[in-house]
Amino acid sequence: MSKGFVAVAGATGGLGQLIAKALRARNVPVKALVRLNTSPSRISKLHDIGVKISPVDLSDVPTLTNELEGAICVVSALQGLKDVIHTAQGNLLDASVAANVPRFIPSDFSLDFTKTAPGSNRNLDLRREFHPRLDASGIAWTSIFNGGFMDLLGGESPMINDKTRKVAYIGSDSQLVDFTTMVDTAAFTAAVATDPNPTPRYLRIASDVVSPRDIANVKSEVYGAKYQPSYMGPVWVIERMIPVMRLFGGEDKVMNAWQGMQYMTNMYSGVAKAKGLDNDRYPEIKWTKLVDFIRADKEKKQTA
Repeated sequence: MSKGFVAVAGATGGLGQLIAKALRARNVPVKALVRLNTSPSRISKLHDIGVKISPVDLSDVPTLTNELEGAICVVSALQGLKDVIHTAQGNLLDASVAANVPRFIPSDFSLDFTKTAPGSNRNLDLRREFHPRLDASGIAWTSIFNGGFMDLLGGESPMINDKTRKVAYIGSDSQLVDFTTMVDTAAFTAAVATDPNPTPRYLRIASDVVSPRDIANVKSEVYGAKYQPSYMGPVWVIERMIPVMRLFGGEDKVMNAWQGMQYMTNMYSGVAKAKGLDNDRYPEIKWTKLVDFIRADKEKKQTA
């Protein structure tokens, strides 16, 4: 698969841009499928690294098919609700099949939802429900499960309060959770997209596997101040609160309070914990340990 190009849908998003960058680092031609009338400021970084920009209407399958002629892989980094994950991504899949693209990587970048119960996470359910359509298409496809994005532990983290030096968790502070940086996820995705060999249907990765207690210890080490895990209650209590929270709305938002609670229950119950990782599949990828990520985040904050 050394010839041809990789098409990336959703390339103006955070992960999509990093995937395009990782592909260009491998000297692979990249075509970014962007929405019509996308602001030039959102595509300037893609232009700068040599990505070809193709404005498209994701409802126009014939035009999408023409754009995908010659692609060796289509990577979907689209983010949204049913209209995006099912409809827009479905059109992208149909066009990929019509253009005889050999490989498709859906926008499944998250927890391992092959193990989560239907109904326990709205966003993950949408992705799981798309899989029968992938099966029926006949295209070779690979989902990449990266656990939680480690990036959520940096900046203004929803999980770490730097003022109180608390690391929020539910359940047990020793529960191991898979975390992967967006950069590492993008590097692995680029490797899968350009792999000359068949790839498995599911691949599972993690930059690091840590517990809330581990996170607190790393923060303490890097900042030289004591951080502690902060217990927010048992998993089952949070699970019972979610239906009540949903009564107040938020169904039209990709991320809201109850959706965040669904991710927390999936993570801290241990249900979505990968039982085996595929980190060694591409030896050239150097995985980011939590301590190195926290150190880099600290430097970023100090220079901001």
